[in-house]
Amino acid sequence: MHEITEEMLNEFSKDVTEDPDIRTLGAALAKTEMKDVSFVPVDAAKLNGEFSVEVKTRGITFQQKSGRCWMFSCLNILREKVAEECHLKEFHLSGNYLAFYDKLERFNNLLEMAAANADKPLNDRLNSYILDSFGDGGYWTMDVDLIHKYGIVPESIMPETWQSTHTESIDQILQTALRKDIAELRRLSNNGEDVQTAKKKMLAEVYKAECIAFGTPVKKFDFSYRDEDETFHCDYAITPVQFYRKYAENALDNYTVVTNYPVSNRKMNHLISYHYAGSMANSDILNLNISIADIEKLCIKQLQSGEPVWFGCDSRAYGNRSEGVWDPSSFTYSRLLGNIHLEMDKTTRLETHDSSATHAMILTGVNLAENGKPNRWKIENSWGKEAGKDGYFVCSEEYFLEYVYEAVINKKYLNEEQLKMLKQEPIKIEPWEI
Repeated sequence: MHEITEEMLNEFSKDVTEDPDIRTLGAALAKTEMKDVSFVPVDAAKLNGEFSVEVKTRGITFQQKSGRCWMFSCLNILREKVAEECHLKEFHLSGNYLAFYDKLERFNNLLEMAAANADKPLNDRLNSYILDSFGDGGYWTMDVDLIHKYGIVPESIMPETWQSTHTESIDQILQTALRKDIAELRRLSNNGEDVQTAKKKMLAEVYKAECIAFGTPVKKFDFSYRDEDETFHCDYAITPVQFYRKYAENALDNYTVVTNYPVSNRKMNHLISYHYAGSMANSDILNLNISIADIEKLCIKQLQSGEPVWFGCDSRAYGNRSEGVWDPSSFTYSRLLGNIHLEMDKTTRLETHDSSATHAMILTGVNLAENGKPNRWKIENSWGKEAGKDGYFVCSEEYFLEYVYEAVINKKYLNEEQLKMLKQEPIKIEPWEI
Protein backbone atom coordinates (compact mmCIF):
# COMPACT_ATOMS: atom_id res chain seq x y z
CA MET A 1 0.00 0.00 0.00
CA HIS A 2 1.39 3.40 -1.01
CA GLU A 3 0.90 6.30 1.42
CA ILE A 4 0.64 10.02 0.72
CA THR A 5 4.16 11.45 0.95
CA GLU A 6 5.46 14.87 1.94
CA GLU A 7 6.73 15.26 -1.61
CA MET A 8 3.22 14.73 -2.96
CA LEU A 9 1.77 17.32 -0.56
CA ASN A 10 4.37 19.88 -1.55
CA GLU A 11 3.57 19.31 -5.21
CA PHE A 12 -0.16 19.64 -4.58
CA SER A 13 0.38 22.81 -2.57
CA LYS A 14 2.52 24.34 -5.30
CA ASP A 15 -0.25 23.76 -7.87
CA VAL A 16 -2.74 25.55 -5.61
CA THR A 17 -0.42 28.48 -4.93
CA GLU A 18 0.16 29.03 -8.64
CA ASP A 19 -3.54 28.96 -9.56
CA PRO A 20 -4.88 32.55 -9.58
CA ASP A 21 -8.52 31.42 -9.42
CA ILE A 22 -8.30 29.50 -6.14
CA ARG A 23 -8.94 32.48 -3.83
CA THR A 24 -11.86 33.78 -5.90
CA LEU A 25 -13.52 30.38 -6.12
CA GLY A 26 -12.93 29.74 -2.43
CA ALA A 27 -14.48 33.07 -1.54
CA ALA A 28 -17.53 32.27 -3.64
CA LEU A 29 -18.02 28.95 -1.88
CA ALA A 30 -17.26 30.14 1.64
CA LYS A 31 -20.82 31.22 2.47
CA THR A 32 -22.95 30.01 -0.42
CA GLU A 33 -24.56 26.71 -1.39
CA MET A 34 -22.50 25.03 -4.12
CA LYS A 35 -25.55 24.37 -6.30
CA ASP A 36 -26.33 28.08 -6.36
CA VAL A 37 -22.77 29.16 -7.13
CA SER A 38 -22.38 26.66 -9.95
CA PHE A 39 -25.80 27.36 -11.51
CA VAL A 40 -25.69 29.35 -14.76
CA PRO A 41 -29.10 31.03 -15.28
CA VAL A 42 -28.34 32.14 -18.85
CA ASP A 43 -27.81 28.50 -19.88
CA ALA A 44 -30.88 27.30 -17.98
CA ALA A 45 -32.92 30.01 -19.71
CA LYS A 46 -32.45 28.11 -22.98
CA LEU A 47 -34.95 25.58 -21.59
CA ASN A 48 -37.69 28.20 -21.27
CA GLY A 49 -40.63 28.31 -23.63
CA GLU A 50 -43.80 26.45 -24.51
CA PHE A 51 -43.89 22.74 -25.37
CA SER A 52 -45.02 21.49 -28.75
CA VAL A 53 -46.57 18.44 -27.07
CA GLU A 54 -48.26 18.94 -23.70
CA VAL A 55 -50.77 17.09 -21.54
CA LYS A 56 -52.72 19.34 -19.18
CA THR A 57 -52.98 18.01 -15.61
CA ARG A 58 -55.07 18.96 -12.61
CA GLY A 59 -52.92 20.43 -9.90
CA ILE A 60 -49.67 19.87 -8.02
CA THR A 61 -49.34 17.49 -5.09
CA PHE A 62 -46.95 17.82 -2.15
CA GLN A 63 -45.34 14.74 -0.62
CA GLN A 64 -43.55 17.00 1.89
CA LYS A 65 -40.92 15.21 4.02
CA SER A 66 -41.77 11.69 2.93
CA GLY A 67 -40.35 9.33 0.32
CA ARG A 68 -43.63 8.67 -1.49
CA CYS A 69 -42.80 10.18 -4.90
CA TRP A 70 -43.35 6.82 -6.65
CA MET A 71 -46.81 6.59 -5.09
CA PHE A 72 -47.83 10.20 -5.75
CA SER A 73 -46.76 9.89 -9.38
CA CYS A 74 -48.93 6.83 -9.89
CA LEU A 75 -51.89 8.41 -8.08
CA ASN A 76 -51.49 11.54 -10.20
CA ILE A 77 -51.80 9.40 -13.33
CA LEU A 78 -54.99 7.81 -11.95
CA ARG A 79 -56.23 11.21 -10.74
CA GLU A 80 -56.46 12.36 -14.34
CA LYS A 81 -58.54 9.32 -15.29
CA VAL A 82 -60.96 9.80 -12.37
CA ALA A 83 -61.27 13.53 -13.06
CA GLU A 84 -61.96 12.88 -16.75
CA GLU A 85 -64.58 10.25 -15.90
CA CYS A 86 -66.32 12.54 -13.40
CA HIS A 87 -65.78 15.81 -15.35
CA LEU A 88 -63.92 17.51 -12.51
CA LYS A 89 -61.67 20.56 -12.79
CA GLU A 90 -59.52 19.56 -9.83
CA PHE A 91 -59.21 16.33 -7.89
CA HIS A 92 -56.68 14.49 -5.74
CA LEU A 93 -56.31 10.92 -4.49
CA SER A 94 -55.14 10.00 -1.01
CA GLY A 95 -51.45 9.18 -0.69
CA ASN A 96 -51.97 8.57 3.02
CA TYR A 97 -54.44 5.74 2.37
CA LEU A 98 -52.15 3.83 0.05
CA ALA A 99 -49.03 4.46 2.16
CA PHE A 100 -50.81 2.98 5.21
CA TYR A 101 -51.15 -0.39 3.49
CA ASP A 102 -47.71 -0.14 1.90
CA LYS A 103 -46.08 -0.03 5.34
CA LEU A 104 -48.24 -2.88 6.63
CA GLU A 105 -47.48 -5.06 3.60
CA ARG A 106 -43.74 -4.30 3.80
CA PHE A 107 -43.73 -5.28 7.45
CA ASN A 108 -45.44 -8.58 6.66
CA ASN A 109 -43.21 -9.31 3.67
CA LEU A 110 -39.99 -8.70 5.60
CA LEU A 111 -41.19 -10.86 8.51
CA GLU A 112 -42.04 -13.65 6.07
CA MET A 113 -38.62 -13.38 4.45
CA ALA A 114 -36.89 -13.33 7.83
CA ALA A 115 -38.70 -16.46 9.03
CA ALA A 116 -37.95 -18.26 5.77
CA ASN A 117 -34.26 -17.47 6.14
CA ALA A 118 -33.96 -17.98 9.89
CA ASP A 119 -31.43 -20.77 9.42
CA LYS A 120 -28.96 -18.34 7.83
CA PRO A 121 -26.76 -15.94 9.86
CA LEU A 122 -27.87 -12.33 10.29
CA ASN A 123 -24.89 -11.11 8.25
CA ASP A 124 -26.01 -13.19 5.26
CA ARG A 125 -26.58 -10.85 2.29
CA LEU A 126 -30.33 -11.47 2.14
CA ASN A 127 -30.80 -11.10 5.90
CA SER A 128 -28.76 -7.88 5.84
CA TYR A 129 -31.11 -6.59 3.13
CA ILE A 130 -34.17 -7.61 5.18
CA LEU A 131 -32.92 -5.80 8.28
CA ASP A 132 -32.22 -2.53 6.44
CA SER A 133 -34.87 -2.20 3.73
CA PHE A 134 -37.91 -0.82 5.59
CA GLY A 135 -38.81 2.72 4.53
CA ASP A 136 -40.80 4.88 2.13
CA GLY A 137 -39.26 4.37 -1.32
CA GLY A 138 -40.77 2.16 -3.98
CA TYR A 139 -41.51 1.22 -7.56
CA TRP A 140 -44.46 1.35 -9.95
CA THR A 141 -45.14 -2.39 -9.61
CA MET A 142 -45.64 -1.90 -5.88
CA ASP A 143 -48.32 0.71 -6.67
CA VAL A 144 -50.04 -1.78 -8.93
CA ASP A 145 -50.01 -4.55 -6.30
CA LEU A 146 -51.33 -2.26 -3.57
CA ILE A 147 -54.08 -0.72 -5.68
CA HIS A 148 -55.29 -4.05 -7.01
CA LYS A 149 -55.66 -5.28 -3.41
CA TYR A 150 -56.75 -2.14 -1.55
CA GLY A 151 -58.06 0.24 -4.22
CA ILE A 152 -57.86 4.04 -3.98
CA VAL A 153 -59.84 6.78 -2.22
CA PRO A 154 -60.15 10.55 -2.70
CA GLU A 155 -57.83 12.67 -0.58
CA SER A 156 -60.87 14.11 1.23
CA ILE A 157 -61.72 10.64 2.55
CA MET A 158 -58.30 10.03 4.16
CA PRO A 159 -56.35 13.30 4.28
CA GLU A 160 -52.71 13.63 5.23
CA THR A 161 -51.51 13.83 8.84
CA TRP A 162 -48.26 15.24 10.22
CA GLN A 163 -46.84 11.72 10.44
CA SER A 164 -47.79 10.80 6.88
CA THR A 165 -46.02 13.88 5.53
CA HIS A 166 -43.04 13.69 7.92
CA THR A 167 -42.20 9.99 7.98
CA GLU A 168 -38.67 9.90 9.41
CA SER A 169 -39.73 9.34 13.03
CA ILE A 170 -42.48 6.79 12.41
CA ASP A 171 -40.26 4.88 9.97
CA GLN A 172 -37.46 4.67 12.55
CA ILE A 173 -39.86 3.39 15.21
CA LEU A 174 -41.42 0.82 12.91
CA GLN A 175 -37.99 -0.34 11.79
CA THR A 176 -37.00 -0.88 15.42
CA ALA A 177 -40.20 -2.87 15.95
CA LEU A 178 -39.44 -4.85 12.80
CA ARG A 179 -35.94 -5.77 13.93
CA LYS A 180 -37.23 -6.83 17.35
CA ASP A 181 -39.90 -8.97 15.68
CA ILE A 182 -37.40 -10.48 13.25
CA ALA A 183 -35.23 -11.60 16.16
CA GLU A 184 -38.26 -13.19 17.81
CA LEU A 185 -39.43 -14.96 14.64
CA ARG A 186 -35.93 -16.32 14.04
CA ARG A 187 -35.93 -17.75 17.56
CA LEU A 188 -39.36 -19.32 17.11
CA SER A 189 -38.53 -20.71 13.67
CA ASN A 190 -35.25 -22.25 14.79
CA ASN A 191 -36.99 -23.85 17.79
CA GLY A 192 -39.76 -25.28 15.59
CA GLU A 193 -42.44 -23.13 17.27
CA ASP A 194 -45.52 -21.41 15.77
CA VAL A 195 -44.33 -18.47 13.65
CA GLN A 196 -47.61 -17.39 12.06
CA THR A 197 -49.52 -16.85 15.30
CA ALA A 198 -46.70 -14.67 16.60
CA LYS A 199 -46.50 -12.80 13.32
CA LYS A 200 -50.23 -12.02 13.41
CA LYS A 201 -49.81 -10.39 16.84
CA MET A 202 -46.88 -8.36 15.52
CA LEU A 203 -48.90 -7.13 12.55
CA ALA A 204 -51.80 -6.21 14.85
CA GLU A 205 -49.43 -3.97 16.82
CA VAL A 206 -48.22 -2.28 13.64
CA TYR A 207 -51.79 -1.81 12.35
CA LYS A 208 -52.81 -0.12 15.60
CA ALA A 209 -49.73 2.12 15.59
CA GLU A 210 -50.44 3.14 11.99
CA CYS A 211 -54.08 3.97 12.79
CA ILE A 212 -52.84 6.34 15.49
CA ALA A 213 -50.20 7.94 13.25
CA PHE A 214 -52.06 8.06 9.93
CA GLY A 215 -55.74 7.48 10.68
CA THR A 216 -57.85 4.35 10.21
CA PRO A 217 -58.36 3.45 6.54
CA VAL A 218 -61.96 3.28 5.39
CA LYS A 219 -63.66 0.11 4.20
CA LYS A 220 -66.56 1.93 2.52
CA PHE A 221 -67.33 5.59 1.87
CA ASP A 222 -69.77 7.89 0.08
CA PHE A 223 -68.26 9.54 -2.98
CA SER A 224 -70.19 12.73 -3.66
CA TYR A 225 -69.22 15.53 -6.02
CA ARG A 226 -70.50 18.17 -8.42
CA ASP A 227 -69.18 18.02 -11.96
CA GLU A 228 -68.21 20.95 -14.18
CA ASP A 229 -71.91 21.46 -15.02
CA GLU A 230 -72.75 21.67 -11.28
CA THR A 231 -74.65 18.38 -11.46
CA PHE A 232 -74.59 16.46 -8.16
CA HIS A 233 -73.48 12.83 -8.09
CA CYS A 234 -73.05 10.34 -5.25
CA ASP A 235 -71.96 6.73 -4.93
CA TYR A 236 -73.09 5.47 -1.54
CA ALA A 237 -71.09 2.92 0.48
CA ILE A 238 -68.57 2.28 -2.29
CA THR A 239 -65.42 0.33 -1.42
CA PRO A 240 -61.93 1.59 -2.39
CA VAL A 241 -61.50 -1.30 -4.85
CA GLN A 242 -64.92 -0.60 -6.41
CA PHE A 243 -63.96 3.06 -6.67
CA TYR A 244 -60.76 2.16 -8.55
CA ARG A 245 -62.52 -0.21 -10.90
CA LYS A 246 -65.37 2.18 -11.66
CA TYR A 247 -63.56 5.49 -12.01
CA ALA A 248 -60.05 4.45 -13.07
CA GLU A 249 -61.31 1.47 -15.11
CA ASN A 250 -58.57 -0.96 -14.02
CA ALA A 251 -56.16 1.31 -15.89
CA LEU A 252 -53.02 -0.10 -14.27
CA ASP A 253 -53.44 -3.39 -16.12
CA ASN A 254 -52.57 -1.60 -19.36
CA TYR A 255 -49.06 -0.47 -18.42
CA THR A 256 -45.58 -1.96 -18.24
CA VAL A 257 -42.29 -0.65 -16.89
CA VAL A 258 -39.41 -0.05 -19.30
CA THR A 259 -35.94 0.66 -17.94
CA ASN A 260 -32.53 1.70 -19.17
CA TYR A 261 -29.86 0.06 -17.04
CA PRO A 262 -26.93 -0.63 -19.41
CA VAL A 263 -25.01 -2.71 -16.85
CA SER A 264 -23.47 -6.18 -16.97
CA ASN A 265 -26.06 -8.00 -14.87
CA ARG A 266 -29.06 -6.70 -16.82
CA LYS A 267 -29.24 -7.78 -20.43
CA MET A 268 -30.52 -5.22 -22.91
CA ASN A 269 -33.79 -5.95 -24.74
CA HIS A 270 -34.70 -8.46 -22.09
CA LEU A 271 -37.19 -8.89 -19.25
CA ILE A 272 -35.67 -8.37 -15.78
CA SER A 273 -37.09 -9.62 -12.47
CA TYR A 274 -36.14 -7.82 -9.23
CA HIS A 275 -36.49 -10.62 -6.71
CA TYR A 276 -37.92 -9.82 -3.23
CA ALA A 277 -38.00 -6.09 -4.07
CA GLY A 278 -41.78 -5.58 -3.88
CA SER A 279 -43.69 -4.57 -0.77
CA MET A 280 -45.95 -7.62 -0.87
CA ALA A 281 -45.04 -11.21 -0.13
CA ASN A 282 -44.42 -13.33 -3.24
CA SER A 283 -44.36 -10.35 -5.60
CA ASP A 284 -41.32 -9.65 -7.75
CA ILE A 285 -40.89 -6.56 -9.91
CA LEU A 286 -40.76 -7.05 -13.69
CA ASN A 287 -39.11 -4.49 -16.01
CA LEU A 288 -38.25 -4.54 -19.71
CA ASN A 289 -34.67 -3.27 -20.11
CA ILE A 290 -34.26 -1.38 -23.40
CA SER A 291 -32.22 1.49 -24.83
CA ILE A 292 -32.83 5.05 -23.69
CA ALA A 293 -33.53 5.96 -27.32
CA ASP A 294 -36.39 3.45 -27.40
CA ILE A 295 -37.71 4.72 -24.06
CA GLU A 296 -37.65 8.25 -25.40
CA LYS A 297 -39.64 7.26 -28.49
CA LEU A 298 -42.25 5.51 -26.32
CA CYS A 299 -42.56 8.52 -24.00
CA ILE A 300 -43.11 10.85 -26.96
CA LYS A 301 -45.69 8.53 -28.47
CA GLN A 302 -47.62 8.34 -25.20
CA LEU A 303 -47.52 12.12 -24.66
CA GLN A 304 -48.66 12.73 -28.22
CA SER A 305 -51.66 10.52 -27.50
CA GLY A 306 -52.61 12.65 -24.50
CA GLU A 307 -51.28 10.45 -21.69
CA PRO A 308 -48.74 11.60 -19.09
CA VAL A 309 -45.79 9.30 -18.32
CA TRP A 310 -44.60 8.05 -14.91
CA PHE A 311 -40.79 8.06 -14.92
CA GLY A 312 -37.86 7.54 -12.56
CA CYS A 313 -34.65 9.59 -12.60
CA ASP A 314 -31.70 10.70 -10.50
CA SER A 315 -33.01 13.94 -8.98
CA ARG A 316 -29.68 14.56 -7.22
CA ALA A 317 -27.89 15.20 -10.50
CA TYR A 318 -27.58 18.74 -11.88
CA GLY A 319 -30.80 20.13 -10.47
CA ASN A 320 -31.97 23.51 -9.16
CA ARG A 321 -35.08 23.10 -7.02
CA SER A 322 -36.13 26.75 -6.88
CA GLU A 323 -35.72 27.28 -10.63
CA GLY A 324 -37.23 23.91 -11.52
CA VAL A 325 -34.38 22.83 -13.80
CA TRP A 326 -32.42 19.63 -14.39
CA ASP A 327 -29.62 20.16 -16.91
CA PRO A 328 -25.90 19.21 -16.77
CA SER A 329 -24.97 22.12 -19.05
CA SER A 330 -26.44 24.64 -16.59
CA PHE A 331 -23.99 23.76 -13.81
CA THR A 332 -20.25 24.36 -13.59
CA TYR A 333 -19.23 22.04 -10.74
CA SER A 334 -16.03 20.96 -12.48
CA ARG A 335 -14.78 24.50 -13.16
CA LEU A 336 -15.92 25.70 -9.74
CA LEU A 337 -13.74 23.10 -8.01
CA GLY A 338 -10.56 23.70 -9.98
CA ASN A 339 -11.39 21.60 -13.05
CA ILE A 340 -11.94 18.40 -11.09
CA HIS A 341 -12.77 15.59 -13.54
CA LEU A 342 -16.30 14.19 -13.08
CA GLU A 343 -16.96 12.66 -16.49
CA MET A 344 -18.45 9.15 -16.58
CA ASP A 345 -20.71 7.37 -19.00
CA LYS A 346 -24.09 6.05 -17.84
CA THR A 347 -22.87 2.49 -17.34
CA THR A 348 -19.93 3.58 -15.18
CA ARG A 349 -22.12 5.85 -13.05
CA LEU A 350 -24.51 2.97 -12.37
CA GLU A 351 -21.85 0.33 -11.74
CA THR A 352 -19.88 2.56 -9.35
CA HIS A 353 -23.07 3.56 -7.47
CA ASP A 354 -22.63 7.21 -8.43
CA SER A 355 -26.15 7.40 -9.85
CA SER A 356 -29.48 5.61 -9.54
CA ALA A 357 -33.20 6.28 -9.83
CA THR A 358 -33.87 8.34 -6.70
CA HIS A 359 -37.13 10.09 -7.60
CA ALA A 360 -40.32 9.47 -9.58
CA MET A 361 -42.46 12.11 -11.30
CA ILE A 362 -44.63 12.38 -14.40
CA LEU A 363 -43.75 13.75 -17.81
CA THR A 364 -46.48 16.07 -19.06
CA GLY A 365 -44.82 17.54 -22.13
CA VAL A 366 -41.98 17.51 -24.61
CA ASN A 367 -40.75 20.10 -27.08
CA LEU A 368 -39.81 18.76 -30.49
CA ALA A 369 -37.32 20.91 -32.38
CA GLU A 370 -37.53 21.76 -36.07
CA ASN A 371 -35.76 18.50 -36.88
CA GLY A 372 -38.41 16.55 -34.93
CA LYS A 373 -36.07 15.60 -32.09
CA PRO A 374 -36.79 16.46 -28.43
CA ASN A 375 -34.79 19.21 -26.74
CA ARG A 376 -36.61 19.63 -23.41
CA TRP A 377 -39.24 17.89 -21.27
CA LYS A 378 -41.97 19.24 -18.99
CA ILE A 379 -42.32 17.54 -15.61
CA GLU A 380 -45.05 17.56 -12.97
CA ASN A 381 -43.34 17.11 -9.62
CA SER A 382 -44.77 16.30 -6.16
CA TRP A 383 -42.75 18.89 -4.21
CA GLY A 384 -45.58 21.41 -3.90
CA LYS A 385 -46.30 24.63 -5.80
CA GLU A 386 -43.43 26.53 -4.17
CA ALA A 387 -40.82 24.40 -5.97
CA GLY A 388 -40.00 25.04 -9.62
CA LYS A 389 -42.51 27.05 -11.63
CA ASP A 390 -45.76 26.52 -9.73
CA GLY A 391 -44.70 22.94 -9.10
CA TYR A 392 -43.62 22.13 -12.68
CA PHE A 393 -40.03 21.45 -13.73
CA VAL A 394 -38.13 21.13 -16.98
CA CYS A 395 -35.23 18.89 -17.93
CA SER A 396 -32.94 19.05 -20.92
CA GLU A 397 -32.48 16.33 -23.51
CA GLU A 398 -28.98 15.76 -22.16
CA TYR A 399 -30.35 15.11 -18.69
CA PHE A 400 -33.05 12.79 -20.04
CA LEU A 401 -30.55 10.62 -21.89
CA GLU A 402 -28.08 10.39 -18.99
CA TYR A 403 -30.20 10.40 -15.84
CA VAL A 404 -33.61 8.95 -16.71
CA TYR A 405 -33.75 5.24 -15.90
CA GLU A 406 -37.39 4.12 -15.90
CA ALA A 407 -40.72 4.90 -17.54
CA VAL A 408 -44.20 3.40 -17.38
CA ILE A 409 -45.70 2.91 -20.83
CA ASN A 410 -49.12 1.84 -21.99
CA LYS A 411 -48.57 -1.51 -23.73
CA LYS A 412 -50.46 -0.33 -26.81
CA TYR A 413 -47.48 1.91 -27.66
CA LEU A 414 -44.94 -0.94 -27.64
CA ASN A 415 -43.94 -2.41 -31.01
CA GLU A 416 -44.33 -6.10 -31.82
CA GLU A 417 -40.75 -6.94 -30.90
CA GLN A 418 -41.07 -5.25 -27.51
CA LEU A 419 -44.35 -7.02 -26.81
CA LYS A 420 -42.63 -10.35 -27.52
CA MET A 421 -39.91 -9.44 -25.01
CA LEU A 422 -42.57 -9.25 -22.27
CA LYS A 423 -43.04 -13.02 -22.67
CA GLN A 424 -39.38 -13.86 -22.09
CA GLU A 425 -38.13 -15.84 -19.12
CA PRO A 426 -36.87 -12.98 -16.92
CA ILE A 427 -33.32 -12.59 -15.67
CA LYS A 428 -33.48 -12.57 -11.86
CA ILE A 429 -31.71 -9.78 -9.97
CA GLU A 430 -31.23 -10.14 -6.22
CA PRO A 431 -32.42 -7.18 -4.10
CA TRP A 432 -28.93 -6.11 -3.05
CA GLU A 433 -27.97 -5.82 -6.74
CA ILE A 434 -30.60 -3.20 -7.54
